[in-house]
Amino acid sequence: MTEKSTKRNPWFWIPSLYFAEGIPYIVVMTVSVIMYKRLGISNTDIALYTSWLYLPWVIKPLWSPVVDIFKTKRFWIVVMQLIIGAGLAGVAFTIPVSNFFQYTLAFFWLLAFSSATHDIAADGFYMIGLSKHDQAWFVGIRSTFYRLAMITGQGILVILAGYIESHSGLPAREVSVDVNPKYSATLFYHPDSIEFGKNINNLQVITYPEKIEISTNQILKESADSIITFAKSWNTSNYFYSEEKRIESIELKTEPSWWSKSVITPFEDFLRTTFGPESPEKSTSNSTGNIAVVYFRLTQQPDEDVVINFGREAGDNSISLVEGARIIFNQNNWNKTALAVIQIDPKLKMASSALFQGRSGNIPLAWMVTFFVLAGLFVLFFIYHKFILPYSKGDVSIIQDNKNSVFKEFFNTFALFFKKDKIGYILGFLLLYRFAEAQLVKMASPFLLDAQEIGGLGLTTGQVGFVYGTVGIVSLTLGGILGGFLAARDGLKKWIWVFVIAINLPDLVYVYLSYTVPDNFFIINLCVAIEQFGYGLGFTAYMLYMIYISDGEHKTAHYAIATGFMALGMMIPGMFSGWLQELIGYQHFFVWVCIATIPAFIVTKLIPLDAEFGKKTD
Repeated sequence: MTEKSTKRNPWFWIPSLYFAEGIPYIVVMTVSVIMYKRLGISNTDIALYTSWLYLPWVIKPLWSPVVDIFKTKRFWIVVMQLIIGAGLAGVAFTIPVSNFFQYTLAFFWLLAFSSATHDIAADGFYMIGLSKHDQAWFVGIRSTFYRLAMITGQGILVILAGYIESHSGLPAREVSVDVNPKYSATLFYHPDSIEFGKNINNLQVITYPEKIEISTNQILKESADSIITFAKSWNTSNYFYSEEKRIESIELKTEPSWWSKSVITPFEDFLRTTFGPESPEKSTSNSTGNIAVVYFRLTQQPDEDVVINFGREAGDNSISLVEGARIIFNQNNWNKTALAVIQIDPKLKMASSALFQGRSGNIPLAWMVTFFVLAGLFVLFFIYHKFILPYSKGDVSIIQDNKNSVFKEFFNTFALFFKKDKIGYILGFLLLYRFAEAQLVKMASPFLLDAQEIGGLGLTTGQVGFVYGTVGIVSLTLGGILGGFLAARDGLKKWIWVFVIAINLPDLVYVYLSYTVPDNFFIINLCVAIEQFGYGLGFTAYMLYMIYISDGEHKTAHYAIATGFMALGMMIPGMFSGWLQELIGYQHFFVWVCIATIPAFIVTKLIPLDAEFGKKTD
């Protein structure tokens, strides 16, 4: 092994490695949902089967010792990237077959397990291949490229599929929507009365109207519901799509338990009466956002089914489609008119616009090409990392030929983690460092969206998307990069209290927002930016401390175990945050969130931490 192969500039492999780590995760968890929706799978099946795909990441600490025990982390990385590429190709090959849902799901399961294993190996290699100083320096960089992978998966990949789809079939139809308070009420026409007024000699999709003007003035909810119900019934009766089956929950009427009657209910009553907000007068308004209808028809009888996917292409997210996302024309219903319904957010009061597009391209082909591109990308990752990843001297398998001690080493890995010095304080840090943030993150978006009458800020969906999708992500990334720079320069211990303050103190901005309820959108963006920057900065301490406590012979497996406790520390507080907020209201809830930051300060004081960890050493 040459000196050149054991030392490699981290900039050559960390960005690409963590970009490769993020891509399969977002493909399995998000892109698969979009693809199945485009291919006509019901929401019930999509939600049920794709939710199970998260399981490999949940249980990955259980097989993380295997990555430590057998082979090297470098071996696992390159092999998993090759398997991920094969899995992506498998998805592409099975999309056109008749039972594509079952076959593609099988390959997504392969992707999920391969990706989770790749995560374990990549995180282990990161700790083995870098000095403590470089680990601190690059913690923000790796997070940034992981987030870039998220953006690529949710954005570029979907755009690619959409581009192929729109250029592989009938010409796309565009419908522009303008919203303004000055517009008059929108009229609704029966589908049989629509005159499209076009004589076209070739097969095309035609729409009416091509430009819609909607007033921001609200309409009766009863009127809106009746039009939406009619459109849904009309589309179903004309077989433009099949009514989706929904699994109705069965409520069993049982007597409340002793625990519920004697403990839970009195405790809820105490919280509600002591800390709950004053009950506002209920609004008697029965109005909702205005709506408009788009009508579709084919010009000629098609030789095969024409599937139209209709949705917002650009513009304000507050203008959304509520019916008619997927319409199927065939030889029997081609001369019938299909309906789509667009509705604006009732909180939208100013002029706005959006562009909707109906695509009737070859959807299976679009997603086939997209997944083949992904497969090719991972073949390139495999080749690149095969030659670029350094051969770290510390990257060796614990078990090589002594198979009799495999099970002993497997269980010993878990035992050694829980035998660490001051393990109780360490676990307390992992579970409580984000105790307040875990509650805040669940209620932040609902708070921004909820009406001011019930304590929220009354933002539109589009505004919330801008706040978190643009301002929030930029602030979060900048905070993470700054945190890595500071820890690498002076060590984690010097800055850890700054990090603790950074992740907790900005929670006060939500107390301010809930009590002042500002209308100024800039102020709201500024407050969210402060909180997200602080979160990105403060989370650096958490990431680095997981690396610190994982150091040793089983660092890969121990880091995976630490990430399991990290997930648990977010899951449990998040589970009761909604219940608590509904009891005491947003104002008192955010005050409670600030109080809930106290455990983080206490456990940070108690944890063991070497003052030299993260500093550059000769």
